[in-house]
Amino acid sequence: MDDEGSSVGFKLYNQIELQEFPDKFIVKSPDEGFSIDRSNGNIEPLTSDSCPGNPTKVQTIYGVAGTIRLVAGTYVLVITSRKEVGKYLGSPVFRVMSMNFLSCNAALKLSTAQEKRDEAYFTALLKIIETTPGLYYSYETDLTLNFQRRFKLTEGWTSRAIWKQADPRYVWNRNLLEELIECKLDGFIIPLLQGSFQAAALKIKDVPANLTLISRRCTRRLGTRMWRRGANLEGDTANFIETEQFLEVKGFRTSLLQVRGSIPLLWEQIVDLSYKPQLKLINHEQTSRVVERHFQDLLQRYGDIVAIDLTNKHGEEGQLSAAFAAEMKKLPNLRYISFDFHHYCGNSNFDNILLLYDQISEEFGNQGYFLVDSEGQILEEQKGVIRANCIDCLDRTNVTQSYLAQKSLDLQLQRIGLLSSAESISMFSEDYTTFKIMWVEHGDEISVEYAGTHALKRDLVRYGKQTMSGFIKDGISALSRYYLNNFQDGIRQDAIDLISGHYTANKNRPSPFPLNGFESLSYLPVASALVIGGLTLTSFTLCQAGRNAQHYVSSVLWAGLTAGVLALVKANGRQFCSRPRLCGLV
Repeated sequence: MDDEGSSVGFKLYNQIELQEFPDKFIVKSPDEGFSIDRSNGNIEPLTSDSCPGNPTKVQTIYGVAGTIRLVAGTYVLVITSRKEVGKYLGSPVFRVMSMNFLSCNAALKLSTAQEKRDEAYFTALLKIIETTPGLYYSYETDLTLNFQRRFKLTEGWTSRAIWKQADPRYVWNRNLLEELIECKLDGFIIPLLQGSFQAAALKIKDVPANLTLISRRCTRRLGTRMWRRGANLEGDTANFIETEQFLEVKGFRTSLLQVRGSIPLLWEQIVDLSYKPQLKLINHEQTSRVVERHFQDLLQRYGDIVAIDLTNKHGEEGQLSAAFAAEMKKLPNLRYISFDFHHYCGNSNFDNILLLYDQISEEFGNQGYFLVDSEGQILEEQKGVIRANCIDCLDRTNVTQSYLAQKSLDLQLQRIGLLSSAESISMFSEDYTTFKIMWVEHGDEISVEYAGTHALKRDLVRYGKQTMSGFIKDGISALSRYYLNNFQDGIRQDAIDLISGHYTANKNRPSPFPLNGFESLSYLPVASALVIGGLTLTSFTLCQAGRNAQHYVSSVLWAGLTAGVLALVKANGRQFCSRPRLCGLV
């Protein structure tokens, strides 16, 4: 095993100076540095003979997140501000607060008109990438491996470069690191984790404890809520997240893992201006193999799996759930439980989640948790995980996971001897409130990354019931999701596909934006103006109708025109929504 402190760990440079020159950028740490040519983006290590003169600008940066080559230039992503948010295994953890792409695209002036248009769209995507939420890193430790997995690694593992320690599936910027890796700039290579990191100090019975909640978002099917649903043919699912609850108390260290992910079938839900777009299963000969691949991967990584499906059992959700259940019957040694969360726990009946827990309590107890004592001896191992899903794997899933996390925390504290078998963390109001707030904020962050808004059902986690203020906030978030999903997420999906390497910009491949191509979104303002104008004129002429029959006729005409435009927009809803243009759905 490679326990923390058993060997000298690798550390990244955390004091970095960025110098700008007319022809190059220079990135320097106290020990080494490299230059980036502003005309072609080529990277060269600095030597003692490198004396470029006085820079035009000097600034402090906090990391180099990688490089990306587009049609006519290279762009370097640097971290320009950060915030320390806690510690993981004794090492400080930082959240990225702002990033910036440095342009190395002097060759753009020699490009064709089409290449310049393509580059302009791609650079607009880079602006979106700069605002990516929920990115975390550490200069001293890898965040992508859970505690149980890293504890069992071979001696000396942590002396390797941090990017070599990391699990590639959870490295958000893995596609951007290739050139830095080729140039052997290990001290500058920062693996960024997208997800959530919450840390808090507790004091249970006057005994200090540290509780950490860390979530790791898988990059294999990265995307937005409506444009990445279900699984791809390799079995990777959308919004797949590994969540670890990590506790340090009285020299003991203990962790619980849970996972969530979209229903691992081939399905879609394409936005069309309706509030709840149609769910559609994609018939494919590989469907059974997709489900099998997904769960085989989970079995290899985590052990025993209990799959909890929280979707509705009626309507389109019910059809999707039934298809999932049918596929799960084909897989041996897997427990599948269907629990209609809205049916049992709706109308503030959150206590009914006990009905679910009663069904899985035996397996949940057998799966256990990971526990290490102050001497580094393994006392307990987690032998499997609960895999939960709803439709988005956000709101219902977060409520359920927080409940299971509390149950496990009680068991851990009882095993350590801090609580008796009759006691629970819920009996200590201050610590319990902290625990619930951590899970609320964790759910919010995960939701913002996938859906663009805070999570719904936050009150169920925090108070165990729905409040009026929570109901209003949920309504606002639901409307925000509607707007973002319909009118923003198409271009945001393009940005994610570009940064994750699912699409590669190259001047030798055909342009994804052909000349005179139809851009349907441009007609949305026209349609909106016609509808609003028609409603306004209809209202105005109706007010005048009593005075003049001609006004009454005008009212009917304007009302008819408005209704016609509304019908046209509704019938062609998909054409008015923001759609990704770089990659397909599967």
